Formats: sequence, structure tokens, C-alpha cells
Amino acid sequence: MAASITHRVTGSGLATVGTILFVWWLVALASGPAAYACFLDVFTVKSGALNIVGYVFGIGLTYSFFQHLSTGVRHFFLDQGANFELKANKTTALLTYVAAILLTIAFWGFIIWGKTNG
Repeated sequence: MAASITHRVTGSGLATVGTILFVWWLVALASGPAAYACFLDVFTVKSGALNIVGYVFGIGLTYSFFQHLSTGVRHFFLDQGANFELKANKTTALLTYVAAILLTIAFWGFIIWGKTNG
């Protein structure tokens, strides 16, 4: 049940927060350099690196994406009539959280350390 609720929450969060940020970015981009600089100032420091707000939104949206993706794959198998045994169902529900955390760490690790080493 928790995995299903998380699936709905992350989907709604991605749609809502993602759309608001995307529209804000488009409006800032279309409004000129001053508006775009204001948008960037919210999420980055002077060097262009992410600030704490940038990391919170970035990591939060990334985790939400991977959680929604993992639970979506799990639901795909459930829709096919598989994985209804209680133990297997609970195990795969827990694995969606583990997969989302590991994929988020791998993704951000690649972004952060891939830039410095590449």
C-alpha cells in the first residue's frame, strides 16, 4: 500500500513541481537576461554550481523520478498478474525504495564526480 501511495505522490509531485519549474524557466528565458539571472540566482551560486536550494530541488525531483519509475515497473508486473504472493509483493515494494535511492545516488555521483574527473 505504501509503495502505491508513494507512486501517486511522486507522480503528482513531478507533474506539479516539474511543471512550475519548467514554466518559470521558460518565462525567465523569454523575459530576458535579467529575469533569467534571477532564476539562476535561486538555484546556483556565482560560480554556476548548485546552491542548497538547487540541490534540494534537484535531488528531490531525481529521487521522485526514480521512485515513480521503479514503482511503475512494479505495477506493470502486477498488471500482468504476477507478484501477488504476499512475501514477494512486500519484497518488491521495498526494492522500489532501495532502487530509487541507489539510482539517485548513482545519478548525482555521476553528475558531481563525473564533472571533476572528466
